[in-house]
Amino acid sequence: MKLSDPGESRVNGYLFVLERSLRTFLAIDVVRDARREIESHIRERVDTHDGSPNEREALEKILAELGPPLRVAQAYSSERIVDEAVTTGRVVPMVRALWHLAVTTVAGFFAALGLFAAYWAGLGFIFVALMKPFFPANVGLHTTKSGWPIALGAVWPAPAEPVRGGYWIIPIGLILGFGTLVLTHRGARAFLGWWRRRSVKRG
Repeated sequence: MKLSDPGESRVNGYLFVLERSLRTFLAIDVVRDARREIESHIRERVDTHDGSPNEREALEKILAELGPPLRVAQAYSSERIVDEAVTTGRVVPMVRALWHLAVTTVAGFFAALGLFAAYWAGLGFIFVALMKPFFPANVGLHTTKSGWPIALGAVWPAPAEPVRGGYWIIPIGLILGFGTLVLTHRGARAFLGWWRRRSVKRG
């Protein structure tokens, strides 16, 4: 099917909205590649269509099967960002992928919430270990007057009840902190890998 001027205008309008939507998720250089890739897909579909019953209806059917521009942009950007995170395993792409899923999907939001909480917990253990030599009266195991433990961390000003735990808290905090970060990072990568496989099956 060879498009007329109105048909070309319809395709260009779709691609314009798509590009604007992609810019909210991806870098400009990536957006250009994405636009070209999706435009090529549309052109291939148009070229192989017989144009029945008429150009307008045939073109609208092709675009409807592809999906609204915003939804296509979300799906494409999710795939691109998650692929980079799973492939490289680097921290920044992983955080970017989790954040993207958190703001675009409900399931991604709750998964990212749990994973980010685990990341912060790991950093918290390391923070406790690093602060112990400088603030020994503030950092340690905090207890009630009866001796029941209530928290492990740093408190300012120094609590009325002396903190429990000597400098052995430093290696324990470092082991717990780095261990939590490593396990959380592996869990995040496994989650993103599962998300990618699910997206492929659904696609």
